[in-house]
Amino acid sequence: MTEIDDKFAAFNNERLFDQTNEGTQGYKKKEVVITGGPWPQDITDETMVVNMGPQHPSTHGVLRLMVELDGEIVVDAKPIVGYLHTGMEKTGEELTYVQGCTNVTRMDYASPLSNELVFSLAAEKLLGIEVPERAIWARMLLVELNRISSHLLFQATNGMDVGAVSMMIYGWREREEVLRVLEKITGLRMNHNYIRVGGIAADLPGDWKKDVLQVCDKVEKGVYDYDGLLSANPIFQERMVGVGVLTTEEALSLSVTGPILRSTGYAWDLRKEQPYLAYDKVDFDVITTSNGDVFDRYRIRLYEILESIKIVKQCVENMPKGDYRVQDKKVTPPPRARIDESMEALIHHFKLFTEGFKVPAGETYTAVESPRGEIGCYMVSDSSSKPLRMHVRGPSFYNLQSMVPMMRGRYFADAVAVISSVDPIMGEVDR
Repeated sequence: MTEIDDKFAAFNNERLFDQTNEGTQGYKKKEVVITGGPWPQDITDETMVVNMGPQHPSTHGVLRLMVELDGEIVVDAKPIVGYLHTGMEKTGEELTYVQGCTNVTRMDYASPLSNELVFSLAAEKLLGIEVPERAIWARMLLVELNRISSHLLFQATNGMDVGAVSMMIYGWREREEVLRVLEKITGLRMNHNYIRVGGIAADLPGDWKKDVLQVCDKVEKGVYDYDGLLSANPIFQERMVGVGVLTTEEALSLSVTGPILRSTGYAWDLRKEQPYLAYDKVDFDVITTSNGDVFDRYRIRLYEILESIKIVKQCVENMPKGDYRVQDKKVTPPPRARIDESMEALIHHFKLFTEGFKVPAGETYTAVESPRGEIGCYMVSDSSSKPLRMHVRGPSFYNLQSMVPMMRGRYFADAVAVISSVDPIMGEVDR
C-alpha cells in the first residue's frame, strides 16, 4: 500500500470503526469480515444510519426518516412523525358540531373538502337526517374539483422531486385555475368550511356552470400535455419504472388505500365499493395498474384527474334545483335576510353559533375516498352539542408505512421518488 493508503486505513480504524453513538447518527457493526483488497483483513463491514429530514425539501413537510445504509443501498428505514402535531382530534372534542368543520378542514390541507365531508356525514348519520339532493350533488362536485387540484399538486411536486423541474410550472398552472373556481364558489382557496352538517354553507353562485366547464377543459388539455411531456420520457422512466415496488399483499397488510393500493392491481375505491353521495348515479372508472411501482402511482393519479373531470361534468349536467341545506331550525341557521326582520330568527342564529345543536347519543364510523385513500371519522355522541370522542382515520398516516418495504434494497437516491409517490400530507398524519 502507498503512504496515503496507510493513512486512510489508519484514519478509518481509529476514528470511524471504533466510535459509538447512541443518537440517530452513527455506525453499527455487522458480523461481516471483508476479505481481499488493499486494506487490513480485520476491518468489518458496517452500515450507517442517517437522518433524512425533518427539514429536507423532498419530505413534503416535517417528515423525518431514519435510513440505514449499506453504502448507497437502503437496508432499512423508519418514518418518524409528530413534528407537526396539532391536536386536532382533541380540539374536535372541545368544539361544537357547528364549529367542527373549521377544525378538520385543516388536516389534509391539499384536499380539505374531503375532511369536511366525512365529518359532516358522520354527524348527519348520528342526527338521522338526509340533506337535500342539491346539497348532495354540490358536495360531489366540490370534492371532485378538490381531487383534481390535489392530484395536480402531486404532478407538480413529483416532477420537481425526480428532476423534471418544468413540471412544477405546468402542474401549478392548472391547479391555480381549479383553486380560482373553488374560491369563487366557497370564498376561499383552501380550508373552505363550506361543506357543513346539514348541507353546504351557501348556494352555488349564478355563473358557476360556465366557470366549472371552462376549468375542466383547461385541466383536460393540461393532463395530455403532462402525459406527452413525462410518460414516454426515458430519463423520467429511468427514475421511476421498477422503483419502490409494493405488492397487493404488502399493501393490504399495512392498511394502505387509495392510488398506492390501486397501483398493485387491487381495484378498491369507496366511491364504487361503498357508494355515498350520488356516486352510484354517475359513470366513472376505477383506474388500476399492476406493477405497484413509482411510475404506476404517477400514472394512476394522472388518469384519475380525467375520471374526476367526467364526474364533474355529470354534476354540472344533473345538478338538481331546490334547497342547498336542510330546513331544520335545530341544525341550520335561518336565511340571512330574515335576521334583520325577525327577532326569533336573530335568537335562533345567535344560539346556533354560540351553543350549537345537540346530537342524540350514539357512535358511528363513516368513510369517504379522499385523493390519498380512505379517510374515516369515528364519532361518539353523549347527547351534548360537542362530540364525546372524535377520531380520524387519516390515509397518509397508514400510507407512510408502505415506504419501508418500497425503499429496502434500493439506492438512497430512490428514496426521494418513493416519498413523492406516497404523496403524504403531514398535517393529516400529525393531527
